[in-house]
Order: sequence, then C-alpha cells, then structure tokens
Amino acid sequence: MAVTKRTREILNILDEQYSRDLKCQLTHDSAWQLLIATILSAQCTDARVNIVTEELFKKYSTIEAFAKADISELEEDIRSTGFYHNKAKNIIECCRRLHYEFNDQVPQSIEELTSLAGVGRKTANVVRGNIYNIPSVVVDTHVKRISQRLGLTKEKDPVKIEQDLMKVLPKDHWILYNVQIITFGRDICKAQRPECERCRLTKYCRKFKEELP
Repeated sequence: MAVTKRTREILNILDEQYSRDLKCQLTHDSAWQLLIATILSAQCTDARVNIVTEELFKKYSTIEAFAKADISELEEDIRSTGFYHNKAKNIIECCRRLHYEFNDQVPQSIEELTSLAGVGRKTANVVRGNIYNIPSVVVDTHVKRISQRLGLTKEKDPVKIEQDLMKVLPKDHWILYNVQIITFGRDICKAQRPECERCRLTKYCRKFKEELP
C-alpha cells in the first residue's frame, strides 16, 4: 500500500515524539484481563480502570470467577468506572460465554469477539492488536477527533473512520497509531483546550488552519 508523503510525515513526527515502543496503557496479564479492562474503560480513564482492576483481578482471578460473580457485588467493585450497571451485566454475560462456549479462551476473530456482550469493534480490535498481534485499527474518541483534524478522514461513524485509516496508514502503525494518538490527545491535543503552541502537527491540522486569524 502506498502511503502518502503527508501521512508518512505525520507518522514520523508521532514516532519521534512518542516512540514506537508505546504499549496499551491498560494493565493486564492475559487476553481476558485486557478484554474486561477495555469494557471498563468506556467513558472512563485508563488510570482509573487500572486502579480498579488491580484489586478486581485479585478478587476474580479467572474467567469462571467473573462468570459466577454476584452482579450487585460486581457493580460495587467497579462503581467508580461509571455506567457500572451495564458494565457489570456485560462482563458477567461475556465471561459466561467465554467459560461455557469458548472453553475460557478469548477468540481472535472480529465476528466472535463482537458477538460477546459489551464488546464492539473498538474493544475487539484492542484485543486483536495488543494480544494476538493482528493488525487492527482502534477508533476511540481521541482517534476520531484527531484523525478528523489531521484530515485522515472526513467520516463521523467509527466503522467508516476505521476503514479510512486502514487505507491511509501502513499496517505496522495500525495499533501503534491508536496508542500514540491517545497519548497525544491527553498530552497536547486536548478536546476542550488543545495546546496548539506545543504541537508539532499544526502544519497538517485542518482545524488549526481554520482557526487562524
């Protein structure tokens, strides 16, 4: 796949600023832990999720333990991550299927992963990319917003954004781009108040150009 000079320059800057050694910031020791942590990360910071899962994964040390968890108790365990009613329900249903139908193995295919409760394409691609090293594009709020600013997509639907990014990014950057952009979005290109004076990508940012006097 041919990568445009403009896209390559953007990726080079991200590589220089954040390196290519960045890893998923959700703490995990296995595929199922990352799956649950990613479900918990919806509308919640990775830092908060990591605080919660430090004790959570000690209390529920297996998929079976989550599958057999009391929903009210699990809700209290994850309350600080927000939306805890739905998250607890989805985690238990997800783990029941993993335990009884998948023999405690987290599947690799996008179709099987997204058939699990609480697992959309974003969560599925986090697992596929970080656990199974399957080139995957993860579209979260940072990737959506910043990719639009950089002109890498004009779409608003996450699935269409994922498809656009798969066309313009080299495969070796598919999962890395997500981790770099999350870091960039938290550090510099913040949603409410982007620090454009610190940004090395203003040359490529359509939003920045629109806001120039």
